[in-house]
Amino acid sequence: MWEQIRSNQVRSVILIALIAGLLLAVGYFLGLYFFDSAVGGLVIALVVWAIMSLIAFYQGDSILLGMAKARKIKSDDAPRLYNVVEEMKIASGLEKMPDIYIIDDPALNAFATGRDPSRASVAITTGLLQKLSRDELQGVIGHEIAHIKNRDVLLMAITSVMLGTIVILSWYASRFLLFGAMTGSGRRTSSRGGGGGAQAIILIVGLVLMILAPILAQLIYYAISRKREYLADASSALYTRYPEGLASALEKIGGSTRQLKSANQATAPMYTVNPFRKEGMKAADLTSTHPPISERVRILRSMAGGASLADYNDAYRKVRSGKQGIISKNAAAAVGAVGIRQASLSVPGELGLAPGKAAGKAAPGTHDASDIMLRLDKWRTVDCECGARWKIPPGFRDNNILCTRCGRRIRL
Repeated sequence: MWEQIRSNQVRSVILIALIAGLLLAVGYFLGLYFFDSAVGGLVIALVVWAIMSLIAFYQGDSILLGMAKARKIKSDDAPRLYNVVEEMKIASGLEKMPDIYIIDDPALNAFATGRDPSRASVAITTGLLQKLSRDELQGVIGHEIAHIKNRDVLLMAITSVMLGTIVILSWYASRFLLFGAMTGSGRRTSSRGGGGGAQAIILIVGLVLMILAPILAQLIYYAISRKREYLADASSALYTRYPEGLASALEKIGGSTRQLKSANQATAPMYTVNPFRKEGMKAADLTSTHPPISERVRILRSMAGGASLADYNDAYRKVRSGKQGIISKNAAAAVGAVGIRQASLSVPGELGLAPGKAAGKAAPGTHDASDIMLRLDKWRTVDCECGARWKIPPGFRDNNILCTRCGRRIRL
């Protein structure tokens, strides 16, 4: 996969340069209008871009996880989930286990972030844990691990920061320009002899650029996202050796009517599936940030011959009517043939029941998503002899509680 990763890195530099060019263009006209100096505007734009890029590089993952209201968990909090992530880490060849975060939201989604594979994180919603079987959860985790392995996560963080910078600058600049035009307080002359005609031209060009710059930047951002989603799907099928797991998970995620509350336009491309949809509606099949869900599912289910990158390429060309594959021939050939394994016996809500366990019989220590969040909030659980389970909030000072089911006193 090193050829594909290198290709992604080269393409990433080009795309980042295009977005930086848009930001400089906005700064150019802002400087020309407000400071009568294009150089001044370029300097300000460069300073803003440099500061935001440094923040994105060193603290981007923390910012994104904070925006998502994600909570870090340990292996003891969710052993089966930790086991699934560890399996995908080994299958992908990552040198370090990514940190695992939980988002307390009933929506079904996940994302990965981080500066590089040695400092990466995977965030999963509680809804995803409750609804997916082990194979499905493994497929989603494999998809997100692929984004880390393929060096997508840093690019998405830096691009989202630059996109946000362009949008913020354009928003404020357009309002300053309009306010100046309406009140007559804008610059009417130039120290270099320009008159009202030149001023009008600068105003018009500046407004057009500020309207188009966020749109063009967003289109570039979406172009980054789509092909990377296909590659992450292919990698997930390779890691899990079971394409149906991710295909089934995508169907469940796309069929959910829950809206992820913590997502925004800048972070949307980072999720497994576009998190934006109308309240109470299923995920739209045609979205700008991600390929159509139905198409992704058809490609995965067309991998009848095996789970290799070459099999995904063949399925991709078949579903997309002969279009060129997304993976280079050398990269696909280097992996070789990979067979499809049998499905594991598990049911939704078991947080990754180990293969071989009977469906419906959770192994000891299995926790549902709500119990994980309660433990993170320092709640305790106690069991009564009658089978009732009681949840004790932090700070509860009594030595015992009354079981309302059987009337026993339970010592704490």
